[in-house]
Amino acid sequence: MIKETIATYLPQLEAIRHDIHRHPELGFEEQRTRDLVVQKLTEWGYEVHCGLAGTGVVGTLRAGNGNRRIGLRADMDALPIQENNGKPWQSAIPHRMHACGHDGHTTMLLGAARYLAQTRNFNGTVHLIFQPAEEMLNGGAVMVEQGLFEQFPCDAIFAMHNMPGMPTGHFFFRHGAFMASMDQFTIEVNGRGGHGAIPHLAVDPVLVASHITVALQSIVSRNINPLDAAVITVGSIRAGEAPNVIPDIAEMKLSVRALSRDARDVLLKRIPEVAQAQAESFGASARVVHVNGTPVLMNDEAMTRFACDVASRQFGTERAHYGAQPLMGSEDFAFMLDAHPQGCYLIIGNGDGEGSCMVHNPGYDFNDECLAPGSEYWCALVESYLK
Repeated sequence: MIKETIATYLPQLEAIRHDIHRHPELGFEEQRTRDLVVQKLTEWGYEVHCGLAGTGVVGTLRAGNGNRRIGLRADMDALPIQENNGKPWQSAIPHRMHACGHDGHTTMLLGAARYLAQTRNFNGTVHLIFQPAEEMLNGGAVMVEQGLFEQFPCDAIFAMHNMPGMPTGHFFFRHGAFMASMDQFTIEVNGRGGHGAIPHLAVDPVLVASHITVALQSIVSRNINPLDAAVITVGSIRAGEAPNVIPDIAEMKLSVRALSRDARDVLLKRIPEVAQAQAESFGASARVVHVNGTPVLMNDEAMTRFACDVASRQFGTERAHYGAQPLMGSEDFAFMLDAHPQGCYLIIGNGDGEGSCMVHNPGYDFNDECLAPGSEYWCALVESYLK
């Protein structure tokens, strides 16, 4: 029944997805997307709450007299990327695009919202969480800090993300660490400027930054357990303007990943230590700033096995994959799982996409063939959990 009912919504779901895609909004700016979500949830009979993390929306639906409560989360924000895939629904806003599929995630949850409101074939409470600012701005953390689970208590929480390169409409699960932590650092190296021809009278911050870059790699190779995955990437070094001038300052920007909490703790401790010690050895100084961070995403085993069983029953065992490889990308849902560990984050395959390009690519587009199975999965999950 779920599959057949969702199929009747598909043209409307595609229209919603394309509309959101044409009007992408960055984190904490999702007013138009929020208004669309509120309109649909209100129309279908949900209790609607706005305001968490500014543009966040929670829709609540109750049926029967059951006490169990389930939370499903979708993200809504876009990225500052210029789209170039040439689709008819391509972004109408320069340097803004839904390059990660959040337009599809929002639409899949709206598809489930419509079905659940129409059928009410469950016994308990459903909280549909539409989160802003997943991309680097920690909107999930803000929702938690502002009382998400105090205002909308859940016994279990779930979220879903698409992934190019995986078969369309297949579902992938893993308990334990599934997505890496992500931490951003800036390192300001302060030296002493001078003429490029007389470097002995200066302290070259570019040279210092180069040595820091190399030394940072020793943290992963010599301080992290070889069985733990970790990555330190120095993505930017900026200094000076002229070739014959040694500048006073060099600025470094780092992205840091880990797949265990212990490894992350080591990274957070050792990066400032190594950077400052290297700088001091050259007579310079280094100011290290931890810009922001996302914890390791940890899936609860019981909830993950339950979620996989639902996919197996609804789509067949050939489309439900347990024990998927962990990913070094990060995910804001980790904040919600840290606050509420009884939950699971899962992957839906997005197919080959546009030339198999990955998310965060100017040519990426969410695969509309995922809308029906994604919505269908959420409905089956709710009906199974709230029997």
